[in-house]
Amino acid sequence: MAKSAELTEHDQEAAHAPLNWRHFYEMTKPKVVMLLLLTALVGMCLATPGLVPADILVAGLMGIGLLASSAAVINHVVDHKIDSIMARTYNRPVAKGKVGVGQALWFALALGVTGFACLMLLVNTLTAWVTLASLVGYAGVYTMFLKRATPQNIVIGGLAGAAPPLLGWTAVTGDIHPHALLLVLIVFTWTPPHFWALAIHRKKEYARADIPMLPVTHGEAFTKTWVLGYTALLMLVGFLPYLTGMSYLIYLVGSTLLNAGFVWYAWQLKFSDKPGWAMKTFRFSIVHLMVLFVVLLIDHYIPITL
Repeated sequence: MAKSAELTEHDQEAAHAPLNWRHFYEMTKPKVVMLLLLTALVGMCLATPGLVPADILVAGLMGIGLLASSAAVINHVVDHKIDSIMARTYNRPVAKGKVGVGQALWFALALGVTGFACLMLLVNTLTAWVTLASLVGYAGVYTMFLKRATPQNIVIGGLAGAAPPLLGWTAVTGDIHPHALLLVLIVFTWTPPHFWALAIHRKKEYARADIPMLPVTHGEAFTKTWVLGYTALLMLVGFLPYLTGMSYLIYLVGSTLLNAGFVWYAWQLKFSDKPGWAMKTFRFSIVHLMVLFVVLLIDHYIPITL
């Protein structure tokens, strides 16, 4: 009852604030969704030697994007209390009372239903259900439970965020191929060092919000060691597409340079006395993943062998 009263009070506050489409757009985390869609697009392209059919390309990206946006909005709702006390997120629409909890949930439902219907009717059932499972994994399992339960939250919950390349692949082929799982493995291995670098920078905020992120529970030195370890593991995982015959020389060279760069940033984060390496590592990780998947795409259409 107390929780219902709290939600009602929050919605009443939001009702007095003028609605702005930008608030709803912001809740979808467009920059994050665009990165996810890039990996999904590459998954689509790598699934076929030719061009992806235009109808599958448009409907697939639209459906995946809408469901990813729905998950992002649910994250805003579930985390609005946490967001309100963290400097990075205090101005988010639900946390700030610009959008009510009820309004946000209806928006998330509309996005999710539309995205699922798009995939189910215009793409294939496998992609629809796997994408929905990813939404549940991120918005339900990770956001509602793991984030507050264990410092390994991002490792376990990272699988949902790593799914888009697989979703893109299944949209084209209708089945799950081992090569698609290699793409998932790359993103899955990339996720912990990417997020832990940010968590180191925001350690005090997570501690104040009582969120058991690894730097809060085990300290910065321990977390930096794990960041370095995961980037080294990513270097090894990065060789797999070439070793399995999935990719060619352009990918091998490009991925090796990018992964070596990530290891270098992680090394500086671990051993340099200069401040600021956490955010430098975090920002590089975003560029790293974007460029890595672009390299995969170029390599697919320009296959160069030794």
